[in-house]
Amino acid sequence: MNARAALSRERIVAAAAAVADRGGIAAVSMRSVASELGVEAMSLYHHVASKGALLDALADWAFEQILAPEVDDPWRPAMAARARSARSVLVQHPWALGMIEARPRPGTPLLRHFDRVLGCLRNAGFPAALATHLFSALDAYIYGFALTESTLPFTPADGAENAFAEDVAPDPEEYPHLTWMLGELMRNRTYSFADEFDVGLDVILDGFEQRLAQAT
Repeated sequence: MNARAALSRERIVAAAAAVADRGGIAAVSMRSVASELGVEAMSLYHHVASKGALLDALADWAFEQILAPEVDDPWRPAMAARARSARSVLVQHPWALGMIEARPRPGTPLLRHFDRVLGCLRNAGFPAALATHLFSALDAYIYGFALTESTLPFTPADGAENAFAEDVAPDPEEYPHLTWMLGELMRNRTYSFADEFDVGLDVILDGFEQRLAQAT
């Protein structure tokens, strides 16, 4: 089987994701993806019409990695599971943060994903406006948290937060409240920034659970 026959749209998009994982979205070109696959760039055009089409497909690929709820799932655990899945995908593929919803031509995976999220909320009794508010609040929180995680000045690992806090220990006279916070959090050396995600997620879902009860 020759290289052209072995190519497929799925293989090309997966190769583009690998290139983006290493060098960011700016590294993705027809030439770099072809090199990743060991073929000539022109052979990609039999499966992907242009670089723009490749980026559209890459955005779709990212959305397909995120767990979408079924419309008849209980809304709160479904939204929590989707949030955790989205955060994991965005941390693993930071390039997706800047393009996952920014493509000018939304693909079928994005539209299907949105439809299932809204269907789940609708079936749970959410009015359209409240469902939209929850969707917007969750995605802003997920994307913001994932962006923070992807730019931390240390690699999350056992004790990484404690080591970083010790390295940047502020002057307690000039920054008494910051010193207090760090001292309390690091006292038992068990603090992990990653745990903050579920805390914030619960706060958001608690608030919307109350709003749903008031609306129905």
